Amino acid sequence: MIPLSLQSRLFTLRSNKIFELFVVSIILLSALVIGAKTYSMPAGLISLIGFLDIGITIFFLIEISIRFAGDPQKSRFFFNGWNVFDSVIVIVSLIPIEDSELALVGRLIRIFRVLRMVSVVPELRILLNSLIKAMPQLGYVLLLMFIIFYIYAAVGTTFFDTINPVLWGDISISMLTLFRVMTFEDWTDVMYEVMAVYGYAWVFFLSFIFLTTFAFLNMVIGIVVNVMENENAAERLADGEPSMTDLRNELAEIKALLKHQGG
Repeated sequence: MIPLSLQSRLFTLRSNKIFELFVVSIILLSALVIGAKTYSMPAGLISLIGFLDIGITIFFLIEISIRFAGDPQKSRFFFNGWNVFDSVIVIVSLIPIEDSELALVGRLIRIFRVLRMVSVVPELRILLNSLIKAMPQLGYVLLLMFIIFYIYAAVGTTFFDTINPVLWGDISISMLTLFRVMTFEDWTDVMYEVMAVYGYAWVFFLSFIFLTTFAFLNMVIGIVVNVMENENAAERLADGEPSMTDLRNELAEIKALLKHQGG
């Protein structure tokens, strides 16, 4: 059982902005260490990086221990998905598997330590949570986009196959070609090649670009931005800040009071 005074100090430490910045800097150092291991280096530098990696792993163990010990509700600590993720990453990093058959798993786990930045920085958590919550709505937009891709790919294969079978040989290849068109990767070369045979083929390409690049992608951005605004509003409410609705109601009450006093 941790004394309340110690728990209070640990809670204050884990909530300290300087401590959070220090944790972020260690995560960035961990990312640099992972990147450095991909280069050919002298044996002495490799040993130094190995010691740094061990030190980073120990620090992460201490940091997660501080967060757990300073949590007022320890029984609910692992109800938070980010706490579970951090704990798994730290525990697996402690297992000495570098010289075993699971060495690749150990390297992958160390790469995923960079994702701990999301669990430490609240703004990144909001971004990721917004993206996850937007997935159901995005799924319908992507489904509609796939239908448009499929229709245009079928038309392209039917009419343009004889012009360039490498780009329009079957429906799957045509969909890859249309993806290239959507991303503007030398799409004019594809269009002009087809226009040499079908002069009005520009209608096919421009209508496809309008539907996918300009319409659907903007819909995706709009959905994500809308969900992100809702997440920010929910975060402000959790912090005790008034919402826009509360502010409007208060403003209406003040106006009514002033009008009543003026009358």
